[in-house]
Amino acid sequence: MAYGLRIAGRAAKRRFGRGRGKKGLRRAALWDEVKDRLRESALGLSGGQHQRLCIARAIAVNPEIILMDEPCSALDPRSTARIEDLIGELRGEYTIIIVTHNMQQAARVSDWAAFLYEGALIEFGPTETIFTKPDRRETEDYITGRFG
Repeated sequence: MAYGLRIAGRAAKRRFGRGRGKKGLRRAALWDEVKDRLRESALGLSGGQHQRLCIARAIAVNPEIILMDEPCSALDPRSTARIEDLIGELRGEYTIIIVTHNMQQAARVSDWAAFLYEGALIEFGPTETIFTKPDRRETEDYITGRFG
């Protein structure tokens, strides 16, 4: 946890638990699960805990934007729900950009959606519009599973 703070120049090595590090772990709904294991390696965490740790590291430095690349890939449904709930909690404070191939997840957690294909922006707009009345045929085909 302290690594992200150290590289951002925002924490002393030994005092992170009392400040932003602890706050980040609390905000990521991880503190209660790891508070007694702070000196242990993060390699013992579950996949969902690992993802929440990554989010805690990001929010501990108080960024303007958080980029999440496939934040729920390879996670079980319960862990996915926890990450999506966390995204919902953080969305009022941060601009969160999520890259995902999971159309259902994109529809659940986003306000705006962009469809990119082979490096080109095909369509961008409010999520509800993109998923219910896309302007472009390529977007509709992808969302409905006709290709991709």
